[in-house]
Amino acid sequence: MKTRITELLGIRYPIIQGGMQWVGRAELASAVSNAGGLGIVTALTQPTPDDLRHEIERTRTMTDKPFGVNLTILPAVKPPPYAEYVQAIIDSGVKIVETAGNSPKDFIAALKEHGVKIIHKCTSVRHALSAERNGVDAVSVDGFECAGHPGEDDVPGLVLLPVAARKLRIPIIASGGIADGRGMAAALALGAEGINMGTRFCVTKEAPIHDNIKQALVEATERDTKLMFRTLHNTARVFRNAISEEVVATENRPGGCEFEDVRPLVAGARGRAALESGEVHGGVVSAGQCIGLIDDIPTCAELLERMVRECREHLDRARGWMD
Repeated sequence: MKTRITELLGIRYPIIQGGMQWVGRAELASAVSNAGGLGIVTALTQPTPDDLRHEIERTRTMTDKPFGVNLTILPAVKPPPYAEYVQAIIDSGVKIVETAGNSPKDFIAALKEHGVKIIHKCTSVRHALSAERNGVDAVSVDGFECAGHPGEDDVPGLVLLPVAARKLRIPIIASGGIADGRGMAAALALGAEGINMGTRFCVTKEAPIHDNIKQALVEATERDTKLMFRTLHNTARVFRNAISEEVVATENRPGGCEFEDVRPLVAGARGRAALESGEVHGGVVSAGQCIGLIDDIPTCAELLERMVRECREHLDRARGWMD
């Protein structure tokens, strides 16, 4: 398949692995890249910039194909040393970075100086246009269906993607709600030149997640996600389990809710422990509505080959109706 995204990134298929906290490690990133997509190592999963350097080198022992690094920039009382993580990426010779959260404008010049291609993840067209003005090479547009933070506008991909395609000059990557070849075909028809998947890659053999979690996602339906933090104006879509149910109930109790009221429930360490131990109700598990489309646990290679085949079949089928 050939699009501006495959040309920009040097990959066979325009399929990108989401930069997922605790999940974007060498094992998964290398498997996606070896399968013809773009694997992503998640910078802040690594405790320090030096740990990131080590993880990048570990990934290189598993693949000779292109891969990228995700850097999510979020406001915090004590923020991580973002500039040091950026320097680790540059020093390691990585040529593709996915940024998310706040604007990456403070780091764009340094990355560009070293030939790094920048994909910025957005949840609205206005933010995508801002990223384009700031000089990023492509944008990943997250619809309301996505796992993690879908923003506060509640616009699904069926509307968000064609609006973005009308207004942007740089290539668009569709993110949120995609887990099979039918969704990939739809994204391309809506104006995207690639797709980004997180939840679907969590349910692969190479994902560093306990099999109990993967099986729970296989058995779930499209109705088995919850929107947390709506009352705090920091919406997050996650798997429906005991923890997310308790968070939402706390938010909706009379008198309201402050973040401190739910902090013990949503602590990152607790979520990481759940992914590793397989305790489905032990912590927050990020998941998008596309879990309703997931019914097996393939290898990344099996998944990508199947998706591309299905994508072509559905595009051909649609064209056939027009003849």
